[in-house]
Amino acid sequence: MHDIGILAFVGRRMKASMALSQNGHLVRRVMIPDRILEEGTLKVDGQRASVEVRIPWYRALPASCIADVELRVDGQAAPKNSLVWTMNGRDFRLEELAETVDEWWFTTDSAVLSGDLAVEEGRTHDVEVDLHVYIPYIVTAHGVLLIEEHGRKAMEVAADV
Repeated sequence: MHDIGILAFVGRRMKASMALSQNGHLVRRVMIPDRILEEGTLKVDGQRASVEVRIPWYRALPASCIADVELRVDGQAAPKNSLVWTMNGRDFRLEELAETVDEWWFTTDSAVLSGDLAVEEGRTHDVEVDLHVYIPYIVTAHGVLLIEEHGRKAMEVAADV
């Protein structure tokens, strides 16, 4: 009986955090928002900024599950066509991820998200990442579960080591 009560409680909490997106997918918000951005990983290479991103789920997922991502520093968004997602030592443009089923994002590994953004060193920046990820093994009447996560941290440009 106790297990059933716990399952009912978890079910109510998940239902409360679920919503339908504009395209009709079931969306769950706020799985692990405080851990999406790795602390102290903001880097600058010329006119490109990068940050390390952690998977907002408790299981590994294939790259094809990464539906969308955005990078902003101090309110300025990196152009979508400049974004590069790096994981397992490989670089991907966002449009390449949907077809990439042979690369997995593991819970113990950070991915690197970079984009064209001019970021000045020597001060604290407001860094934001929006990440939309499909959970392929959770299918509802509205389709595959899509989680939409938002990470935000104040960071200085990390020193090269």
